[in-house]
Amino acid sequence: MTQIATPSPRVRRLLPETATYITLSIAAFVSVFPFLWMLISSTNTSIDIIKGKTSFGAAFSTNVVNFFTQVDVPLVFWNSAKVSILTTLLTIAVSSLAGYGFEMFRSKMRDRLYALVLLTLMVPFAALMIPLFMMMGRAGLINTHIGILLPTIASAFIIFYFRQSTKAFPTELRDAAKVDGLKEWQIFLYIYVPVMRSTFAAAFVIIFMTSWNNYLWPLIVLQSNETKTITLVVSSLASAYYPDFGVVMIGTILATLPTLLVFFIMQRQFVAGMLGSVK
Repeated sequence: MTQIATPSPRVRRLLPETATYITLSIAAFVSVFPFLWMLISSTNTSIDIIKGKTSFGAAFSTNVVNFFTQVDVPLVFWNSAKVSILTTLLTIAVSSLAGYGFEMFRSKMRDRLYALVLLTLMVPFAALMIPLFMMMGRAGLINTHIGILLPTIASAFIIFYFRQSTKAFPTELRDAAKVDGLKEWQIFLYIYVPVMRSTFAAAFVIIFMTSWNNYLWPLIVLQSNETKTITLVVSSLASAYYPDFGVVMIGTILATLPTLLVFFIMQRQFVAGMLGSVK
């Protein structure tokens, strides 16, 4: 009777690790492939892209020249940067104060008001488009960047995020600051903000990326080429009667770079903020 050889302990330990690395490699390839295909397509002509060519071509410089010829790149990026940065800073200011207040100040109406804020997350944006457009129209804010950022400043999700993160804030620091005679705004500005800096960094990344990639609301509000953002410009290039997909890919790469840059610069703070760490 033959005896079946059992794998050694080292082999049994390596099998799960190998399976894990294979799974992660497949997931990484699936995640990176769209960006790789975008880079490859930016070097090919529109016809080659339509044919599904998956190798690098020689039309990159032509696509770049065509894109900068068709698009006022400095103006478009200035519009996107202005809207995104202002939206990010104002949203962080309002939402952090709201999250801090909901957690630190206790009252009978606090939980009811907070529940009402969270209920707004269940309202789809499609149901708000027409009322918001009418409000912006009556205020004379159509075709302005202020009309884009005003409805997004008070974000229910970011308020929820700040309140949940504030639960990890040491209350002893606040009590000690009160004993030292600091006012509430001083506690928030000089103690809360430095301690919760990873939370602020994570919120900055989330809001900036959301605002930079925002498409539907700017499409409704902005009506002239002088006010359009990069997402609207790339979309208009792709929806032309004869779209040049090589030019579209150049625009897509340029539109992606700022968000990638912000994320990679702040990725450590982003991870720490999402994990709820307090320093």
